[in-house]
Amino acid sequence: MPSLDGRVAIVTGAGRGIGRGIAGALSAAGATVVIAEIDDDAGEATARALGERGGRVRHQRCDVGDPESIARCVTRTIEAYDRIDILVNNAIYSVGQVPLLEHDEAMWEGLIRVGLRGTERFMRACHPHMRGRGGRIINLASAAGYQAHAGLAAYAAIKEGIRALTKVAAREWGVDGITVNTISPFGDSEGWRAFAEADPELASKTLTERPIPRVGDCEADIGAAVVFLASDSASFVTGMTLPVDGGGAFVA
Repeated sequence: MPSLDGRVAIVTGAGRGIGRGIAGALSAAGATVVIAEIDDDAGEATARALGERGGRVRHQRCDVGDPESIARCVTRTIEAYDRIDILVNNAIYSVGQVPLLEHDEAMWEGLIRVGLRGTERFMRACHPHMRGRGGRIINLASAAGYQAHAGLAAYAAIKEGIRALTKVAAREWGVDGITVNTISPFGDSEGWRAFAEADPELASKTLTERPIPRVGDCEADIGAAVVFLASDSASFVTGMTLPVDGGGAFVA
């Protein structure tokens, strides 16, 4: 695994699931990790668990949908560590599968506020601290977007918006020494488990049709891909979407 010794990372929504796995992988690679999480109990539990493994991890309460909370998280990270090298925008507003005609204003507004604007605001807040330092931004996309999953219109639209935002930022910020990429993960998260419980037949089909017929481990599989993109090994990679999904995008 590439070394991230001496680097400081912020991972949003890292109290559980894929975010927690990413935080674990970054910590194991040597990075100091700030868990930007609105759920204090989950954030503290993750920080404590990774700290027991020898990681340098702290929880910073952050509402990704609130610009002032984002600014406060970035400021406190700089005050504590004097640098930000890596930003992983993982936090998202949670929604279930609902037909497009049943989407309501709250769903759209929540996904835009947390998913799209939260990602954009965190990127802009971190930019001054990354400029000229080889900063790494990794955003999270979803197959729900580029495969147009039924029942997830708003979620899919926001995730595709994040991919577009990523590509524009990559084009504009390359001269600043900042790479901006997305991953599209398929991990053993709470979201996947809820989906599998709600529709076991479709979940089984989703797995068996993949070249690698299993769900990814949030740390060993998804987190490892983030470590690569955050490392010097990926210094010439930007504006890309990396599916970390056992070949799911390949067979779509």
